[in-house]
Amino acid sequence: MHYSLAVRMVCEMIGTAILILFGNGAVANVELKGTKGYRNGWIIVAIGYGVGVMIPALMFSKISGSHTNPAMTIGMAINGLFPWSEVLPYILAQMVGAIIGQVILYFVYLPFYKKTEDVASILGTCSTISASGSYVNGFVTEFFGTFLLVLGAMFILNSSAVKITPSVGYVGLGFLVCSLVTSLGGPTGPGLNPARDLGPRIVHSLLPLENKGKSEWAYAWIPVVAPIAASIVAIFLYKQIF
Repeated sequence: MHYSLAVRMVCEMIGTAILILFGNGAVANVELKGTKGYRNGWIIVAIGYGVGVMIPALMFSKISGSHTNPAMTIGMAINGLFPWSEVLPYILAQMVGAIIGQVILYFVYLPFYKKTEDVASILGTCSTISASGSYVNGFVTEFFGTFLLVLGAMFILNSSAVKITPSVGYVGLGFLVCSLVTSLGGPTGPGLNPARDLGPRIVHSLLPLENKGKSEWAYAWIPVVAPIAASIVAIFLYKQIF
């Protein structure tokens, strides 16, 4: 069944908002002072992002494709797998969804934002940060993390097993994201998704919090450019193999 562009945009918006609520929500639960999950470990964050990708895929994959990621949308378009006329609408929907998700998250965790004095922890609930302070390391991490995400997603979602039982692929995608965050999340977060980083960073810059610190805009281009470049390469490689 074919759905209108408007319906698919709504699905991308809601799906990306869910990704932010689950993923960044897990970070907020671990990083913000006084929460029930405060300092309870990185595995909570990994599960949050894994489920945050899996649930929208289960909900919307048959409708919009559940990109929830501008890097995926652009990578598919450049490689001839998605119409260019729909790229901008999809990206706009994803960005709006990311912003909405982060705004909701702010109000949910507002008492704990006010208690938290560590500016890095507050920014970390919104966007990525280079743990080493190295932009090169940040770019390398975001590139290879996104490369594995996109290449893995293309193989998983186009496998013969998924064609028989689609939900298997979406669950596998969730585990892929969970594993990437667990294994490659140390240096930056990671972002692996321009909307997941840029939308919440915009929200962070506008938050009415005296203790929020800087939004680190000088670093902001890395989790946007690196994932897009990685997605283009990963999908190109997939097309060469299949």
